[in-house]
Amino acid sequence: MAAESKTIAIALNNDFINNLDLSPASTVIEELLQDGAASHEQQLRFDINYELEPGDPRELSEIPEVRLWFVRLDAKYPWLPFLLDWKAGEFARYSAMLVPHQFSSKEGIQYNPEALEIFLMHKIFILGDWLKQQNIPSLSRLKSMAQMLGYELEDAFFEIF
Repeated sequence: MAAESKTIAIALNNDFINNLDLSPASTVIEELLQDGAASHEQQLRFDINYELEPGDPRELSEIPEVRLWFVRLDAKYPWLPFLLDWKAGEFARYSAMLVPHQFSSKEGIQYNPEALEIFLMHKIFILGDWLKQQNIPSLSRLKSMAQMLGYELEDAFFEIF
């Protein structure tokens, strides 16, 4: 009988974010790694409680301090998308923290196309290598990740590297 997948939340607030303190995430991620990363695929989410001034209309991914915290997190754990809960939108939100974008009331988030492509290729290469090191099949996972960002990658692309 397979273990039931459960979501693991990492709580963030102004203090952690403003001080670039990764400890809430590092504590959880390091524990998951010791337990075996494969058994925690797509279980991680962030509960971000970043207080803004009343009337501040910005989304979290538009706040420089929040984005910088995620840039720091990504530098430490560049393969983190493997652990994020994609179904709950965590990968999309994570991408928005790292890729320049604009919001449209009609079309939602609009990424800078070149920046998104560079981000995706970077993640494909990093995750491809990391998944191989973990002995985790990668092709379908990487193709799914690309599809979430609107890209269709052919199998032949993955044969190159």
